[in-house]
Formats: sequence, C-alpha cells, structure tokens
Amino acid sequence: MNEIKKIATDDKEKFYNYMNLKLTGLICEEPDWLANLSNASALLWLLLDEINWAGFYLYKNGELVLGPFQGKPACTHIAIGKGVCGTAAKDLETQVVKDVHLFPGHIACDAASQSEIVVPIVHEGKLIGVLDIDSPIKERFDEADAKGLQKFVDTLNKYMDWSKIV
Repeated sequence: MNEIKKIATDDKEKFYNYMNLKLTGLICEEPDWLANLSNASALLWLLLDEINWAGFYLYKNGELVLGPFQGKPACTHIAIGKGVCGTAAKDLETQVVKDVHLFPGHIACDAASQSEIVVPIVHEGKLIGVLDIDSPIKERFDEADAKGLQKFVDTLNKYMDWSKIV
C-alpha cells in the first residue's frame, strides 16, 4: 500500500478530489464493508484538519448504531430525529452545524466539539447510515465541505456492497 500524505491547499475542491482519489484506491478492490468503513474513517482522520471525531453510524433496527470511527469513544445508539446525526438520517439531508450549542437537541458525545457536519448515506433510496465529523472549532465546516463529503459518500456508494452489512 502506498503511503497517503497530507496535502497543503486552501482549495477545498482540490483537497476533496485528492481525498476521494485516495478513498477509491483504498476500497475499490476490497469487498469487506467493515474494512472499507474503517479505512474511510482513518482517511478522514488523517487528512482533515481541525477535527476531533470522524466516523459512521449505521441504520439498524430503526436507529443509528455506532460504526467504524476515529476519535474519543462515542454514543453507541442514536434515535432517528435526535441530535445532528438523527436529524440528517430523518430528513435525508446534509447537516452543516456551525455551532453545535445552538442546535436544538444536540447530543454531546465529546464536550470539546464545537461544530459538526453529517452526511446521510442513502443507496437506492434506502438509508444506510450517516457520515459524522466533529470539530473543536466553531464554523469549521461550510458548503464546500458538504459538497466534498457528499462526493466521499458517493464514492462509498459506488464501491460498497451495502447488502453485506450485518
């Protein structure tokens, strides 16, 4: 495996293109969903600056259940419609939260988190889970991040066999 290096750029589109290229290399030939989501969360952790949590919650038995991640221990179950993750899952829309303390019902798994972005993972019209990234910096995420992370989820959808998740 080739070493993945951080790149220094203020161009978010260029950054996310680089990250998605690296994600493709990690998952395109690996059939195991757990290995792929583990590597995807590690890639986010490695390449994104100013974050304190990056990972996945998977939709299972009517709720979101903690999946592969990088960061401090996290909440293991999140009800649909609760907190930022549950809201993204319910509405099937990316949530860009510039200040988590102003988000009604925010679930604080890490007191250091100040902002958050959550991208729902939807495949063939079905909720699979969410990609969740937290930052200790207010206003860390913006629409350029939402666009880049949506492409990250699109890359996952292209190569993942979601039917294998147990």
